[in-house]
Amino acid sequence: MKKIATLVGATVAIMATAGAHANTLETVKNRGAVQCGVSDGLPGFSATDSSGRWQGIDADVCRAVAAAVFGDAEKVNFVSLTATERFTALQSGEIDILSRNTTWTLTRDTSLGLNFTGVNYYDGQGFLVSKDLGVDTAKELDGASVCIQSGTTTELNLADYFRVNGMSYEPVLYDTSDQTVGGFEAGRCDVLTSDQSQLYALRIQLSDPDSAVVLPEVISKEPLGPVVRQGDDAWFNVVKWSLYAMINAEEMGITTANAEEMKSSNDPGIQRFLGVNGNMGELLGVSNDWAFNITKQVGNYGEVFERTVGTGSPLNISRGLNALWSDGGLQYAPPVR
Repeated sequence: MKKIATLVGATVAIMATAGAHANTLETVKNRGAVQCGVSDGLPGFSATDSSGRWQGIDADVCRAVAAAVFGDAEKVNFVSLTATERFTALQSGEIDILSRNTTWTLTRDTSLGLNFTGVNYYDGQGFLVSKDLGVDTAKELDGASVCIQSGTTTELNLADYFRVNGMSYEPVLYDTSDQTVGGFEAGRCDVLTSDQSQLYALRIQLSDPDSAVVLPEVISKEPLGPVVRQGDDAWFNVVKWSLYAMINAEEMGITTANAEEMKSSNDPGIQRFLGVNGNMGELLGVSNDWAFNITKQVGNYGEVFERTVGTGSPLNISRGLNALWSDGGLQYAPPVR
């Protein structure tokens, strides 16, 4: 009975929190900026550059939301969060959106009072090892010590994988990604495990990136995407469609460079998307040129991917599953109509 009472109490608390923040769009407009929760520093996803400006595919999702709401992609306050801090910060209202390489799972989608708004990066968990370890596959890691970032899905995935394959391991837990890669480089573990995209980002932080290799195995599905609180459909729609706008823009061939010119297109779908005709923005509670502002100021999905994590970036990751559906990938957005 005590356990049931505790669960009921937790559910009520989550519902009360959601209800207290049920007008996020209005709150954001009154504040004049989007409060965006990002990582504590993950190149390609959200990390500061030499001038202190946040860069990355996750940071640009927040800029897209700001462009939709304010017509100004720079109206974002970035809040750096560890994996263990991120959900509490969103639940409490400290941030309006969590855009921090966060995996969409059933547990998170139901028990935390949160809603995932889509997937901006399809990923999977893998292993980074020193070449000196002399292994070619994850099946050779029996008895290895493994560096893991606490508070992430990687802990359970790792335990499941080793149990299924009849192997043992010694976990070495850290709070941040920087600490994790530091432990790996210092030799406190044989292996570093995380999402493969994160492994490539952490690998370039090593003093000698060529000394380590990412093993070929992918042991999980890790759909990463932005998160908002449950109970606020208006804000959920704005964040969701800001991401979809980036994907739709790429599908329609609209870029930062040609967005203004494309307003003259005879294609009714493009005219509707860019706000020349129709009332798509009004339905979301923003201006009708919301998608134009996103594309012009932030870029379409392909442009953002390429400069942050793609072959035009230090991570040099190919599109793979993150290619458009029309190119054999999984990225697919509902139509703006």
